[in-house]
Amino acid sequence: MFLEFKKEVEHVLKEALKKASYDYEELDLDLDLEESEHADIASRIAFSLARTYKKPPEIIAADIANHLNLEIPAENTLISDAAAAGPYINFYVNEFFLHKTLQKIKDGEPAEEKKKGKIIIEHTSANPDGPLHIGHLRNAIIGDVLVRVLKRAGFDVETHYYVNDMGRQIAVAVWGAERIAFATNKKADHAVADVYIAANRLVEENGEFLKDVEKLMRKYESEDEAAVKKYEAVVKKCLSGTQASLERLNIRHDSFVWESGFVRGGAVEEVMEELKQKGNVKFDGSALLLKLEGIEKELVIQRTDGTSLYTTRDLAYHRWKSDRCDRVIDVFGKDHELVSQQLTKALEILGVKVPEFVIFEFVSLPTGSLSTRAGRYIAADELMEKIEERAYEEVAKRREDLDEGKKHEIARKVGIGALRYDMVKVSSDKHITFVFDDALDIEKKGAPFIQYSHARACSILRAAEERGFSIADDYDASLRKESSEKELIKMLAGFENIVEEAASELKPHLVAKYARELAESFNLFYKDCPVLNADEGIRKARLVLVDCAKTVLSDVLDVLGIESPEEM
Repeated sequence: MFLEFKKEVEHVLKEALKKASYDYEELDLDLDLEESEHADIASRIAFSLARTYKKPPEIIAADIANHLNLEIPAENTLISDAAAAGPYINFYVNEFFLHKTLQKIKDGEPAEEKKKGKIIIEHTSANPDGPLHIGHLRNAIIGDVLVRVLKRAGFDVETHYYVNDMGRQIAVAVWGAERIAFATNKKADHAVADVYIAANRLVEENGEFLKDVEKLMRKYESEDEAAVKKYEAVVKKCLSGTQASLERLNIRHDSFVWESGFVRGGAVEEVMEELKQKGNVKFDGSALLLKLEGIEKELVIQRTDGTSLYTTRDLAYHRWKSDRCDRVIDVFGKDHELVSQQLTKALEILGVKVPEFVIFEFVSLPTGSLSTRAGRYIAADELMEKIEERAYEEVAKRREDLDEGKKHEIARKVGIGALRYDMVKVSSDKHITFVFDDALDIEKKGAPFIQYSHARACSILRAAEERGFSIADDYDASLRKESSEKELIKMLAGFENIVEEAASELKPHLVAKYARELAESFNLFYKDCPVLNADEGIRKARLVLVDCAKTVLSDVLDVLGIESPEEM
């Protein structure tokens, strides 16, 4: 309902601006509306008009407020009052807004028709030379939450995992697999990592082996049948383990796109030829370089032996994606920031739509840095095992009444939820250090805190059912007089607005922040307002509110890719 309230505020503002003879056609009224601790929505339009009309913004705000007509449409208006407060114009919701908010949640809003265009979003795309580690997790989880946010906002979203099957690292792993047997007692991607690490040491110790690796790379690129079979066996083996890890995190991709397909199909050759014709290209004696405007470092587009590089294959992939959607979004680590800039400039030369980039800072453990090549990494599987073990310890302490199966089920939901939430709870451009105890601490107000609020709502509703209290439609909304009741309803109303904002700005942490604030609001309501022991009329009204809070808590957790336990 917040979006409807916002639209009504825009409408009455436009009418007031017309009456007060202010020209607003060049202004975006939506950008001048913001939530405020002093109002349900505050307009800062007076700031935007002050320079043009050469008046203090507080004078303009007062003038606009004097021309507001809040009686149209009188029967369905959502605004109770509006007033100038210095340079701001503050708007407040009415009781009808609160009633309609709960009614819409109770009735269940129909899924929004996919009408905003198609988006292809690529995330994770880890090299197939070993298991996902904690560094990949933030990429995967940010990407997955973005997918969920965009789908909820009405976009048709296709998720890609770009398989780097032609790089030197995977060539080392394939070369190693010819000489070193895969462990049969390990998960597939871990077995591949062991072979890759051992093979990499051999190559570093003996330069002749590097020639063998490079020869293998050329054979694969030229589609040598034997080489292709060897590559596919190793890559698919590793990907099977990667997919299992992602599924455990509640993450799925629609397509796994192999980069070799763009070489074999001729798309990479087309890109290189077009760049040679349209771009500022030079040969430096070792490789073909593309000079990009505004970027000091040239882009290497071809080796002396004629083989392609990751960058040129990536350009071909982006052109292919561009032809299949309205928008392209890439989730890249901070170490790919230069690559994203080079990619943008090169695609502009090719006349291909430029992707939108979500660049994330790295995540670390208190123990320090990671490297797959050196065999120094914390695998995502190990991290998931540890956090589920910690979660089980907490569940076992609190719920001795549960059987072992139920304890493990709750621990899984809480542990994976804590891991996912901590990866998106802060802005993507900020570095995070993942700490097990903090992630699982309910007092820290992470995922377990939000899940517990959902479980608490479920508990109240179960107890109501056991006592014969039903959630009725014939309740008296006027009996909800406590401020914590009204504030909770306002929080519930803001869910879709937060989704829209997160989708527009590509900022999943906004949803995580909202989820925490919603849980806080529900817990304050629970503390202030008895439900089951209240008088019948008040009980009916509050049970509806608890039921609606449970629904929205479940919905926001789902957007975050986190399960909603009914008990904890």
